[in-house]
Amino acid sequence: MGDLAAVVEVQVTPPLVAAWLLRPMTHPVIEIDGKEYAATWGRSRVAVTPGTHRIAVFFRYRGQRSARLAEASREFSTAEAPSVVRLTARLGPRNGSGFRFEDSRS
Repeated sequence: MGDLAAVVEVQVTPPLVAAWLLRPMTHPVIEIDGKEYAATWGRSRVAVTPGTHRIAVFFRYRGQRSARLAEASREFSTAEAPSVVRLTARLGPRNGSGFRFEDSRS
């Protein structure tokens, strides 16, 4: 892995009331420091270098290329973090709700 010191593990969770629609018709995206990574509803992992990073999570309907629906972002640091930084991005239950971040480190 070279200079890669950490892995960011993101649990992307749809609301229960809309999961039946969102899972087949949309796909979540994780963006770290301006670079997009395809994600899944569930757990996705991205390797990062040491330092402070900006993460954003949003979703798109299949076929969309530029939409950033329900986007939320925050900063996190891997400078003194363990080898895995775990975040949960939970989408709110109402139409128009955004993602909320929750974190725990191991």
